[in-house]
Amino acid sequence: MNLRQLSAFCESFTSPSSLVLYELERETHLKTIAPQMAAGRLQGQFLRFLSIMMRPRRVLEIGTFTGYSAICLAEGLAEDGILHTIEANPEFLWFGGKYFAKAGLQDRIVAHAGDAFEVIPKLEETFDLVFLDSNKNDYPALYELALPKLRPGGFFLADNMLWDGKVMAGAQDPDTLAIRDFIQKIQDDPRVENALLAVRDGVMMMRKL
Repeated sequence: MNLRQLSAFCESFTSPSSLVLYELERETHLKTIAPQMAAGRLQGQFLRFLSIMMRPRRVLEIGTFTGYSAICLAEGLAEDGILHTIEANPEFLWFGGKYFAKAGLQDRIVAHAGDAFEVIPKLEETFDLVFLDSNKNDYPALYELALPKLRPGGFFLADNMLWDGKVMAGAQDPDTLAIRDFIQKIQDDPRVENALLAVRDGVMMMRKL
């Protein structure tokens, strides 16, 4: 059984998405060239459950795409919680903004259009949870930029850590090598404890010490 088959099996035993998320996922498939970038039902429920358990006041998402994961994470925010999400492509933010409003979360999600390397230093916040899902080659630098803004005991998630199984298969393309190097960096980092989870395309879960 490969990763996609495993993910599909797990998804078949996962509660259905809300109507808003179903519509968002469908429009993403109809109107974008890489719809697989959206979190989807299984990973979305994982992110939502984690947020509900944590009840975070401040969440940072690096890489919005069409907003699926942002909605899932925002659904678990504390009463006064805010999610900051950063997306380099303003068209995706416009896309996601429609669904933030449909989900009733337009006042809980602050969308930043621009380069994460420029936006993150301007955020005067201490975050309880960070979710990284952007250019894989930028992961090490974005991790170093965001980790100081994460509170001790907070959680840092990095997506696509199995890269469709290529990381395990020993592929040598630049993205796979970058992800493998990042995984090793986290494994060796004394500032966090970590677990690599086989959720969808792989999630590295870290807790800041």
